[in-house]
Amino acid sequence: MTLREILGLEFPFIQGGMANIATGEFAAAAANAGALGLIGSGGMDAAGLERHIKRARELTDKPFGVNLMLLNPECDKMAELLVREGVKVVTTGAGSPAKYMDMWKAAGIKVIPVVSGVALARRLAREGADLLVAEGTESGGHVGELTTMALLPQVVDAVDIPVVAAGGIADSRQLVAAFALGACGAQLGTCLLVSEECPVHPNYKQAVLAAKDNSTVVTGRSGGSPTRVLKNGMTREYLRLEKAGAERLELEKYTLGSLRRAVQEGDVKTGSVMAGQVAGMLHEIRPLRAIFSDLMAGCGGVLQSLSELA
Repeated sequence: MTLREILGLEFPFIQGGMANIATGEFAAAAANAGALGLIGSGGMDAAGLERHIKRARELTDKPFGVNLMLLNPECDKMAELLVREGVKVVTTGAGSPAKYMDMWKAAGIKVIPVVSGVALARRLAREGADLLVAEGTESGGHVGELTTMALLPQVVDAVDIPVVAAGGIADSRQLVAAFALGACGAQLGTCLLVSEECPVHPNYKQAVLAAKDNSTVVTGRSGGSPTRVLKNGMTREYLRLEKAGAERLELEKYTLGSLRRAVQEGDVKTGSVMAGQVAGMLHEIRPLRAIFSDLMAGCGGVLQSLSELA
């Protein structure tokens, strides 16, 4: 089955649950454009998440969900909130949601963990996940080590539940490749940063549009929290100190609040401008629906070109 059939969508896409970006309004906009909109709980407390859920419900009658970061100190409260609010889809990151699985399943919630390796994928499938998102290191934000092309088929082969591709998908060629590797749909993040509806500061959008193929870098490897961002003054100083063996607390001085500064204040020099490697492929600001429609519409031409090679 395709993601469209599983979740009742027009397009087989999930809007990534990007912290400080995936608001209730943005999730509703993605849902109204035909994808599964997600509210990103990263950076929120339970009360804030509740406000965003209610706001999304005011703006759409289409399916939307919540991305729950399992390291959030209010995760237990949020997990219960999803049940009370009748949220029907939850994606999770940073661990296993096993402790919430029975509660969520009893409430009819579809559980879709994000994974960056095969071992965790197998474990989560055994624990009752309905689908998995296999996210490659090309993506923006917190990343693993495997590329989408290497990770995705290994996860597909390892589990007997549907798998969604994430990381490195911004045009129809990449989408067709994800389908060829066994994905039932795609989770999109970086290419949606330059949508008209995305609530990031205009400076953030322009930084993404100005990016080239080598404009991203991964920080935080030494501390066990690798994060892909656009290169700027902050990343250069961070990487210099990281290479010199600086301790985690010293490095956190550069990253504390840095994503919020970039998203809300437009500080693209010392802020954390999270974006994936496909940023270099993005050249204009467009409506969400146009992005989704063009991704799907272009698949036919890609497949035709491939058929001519056979």
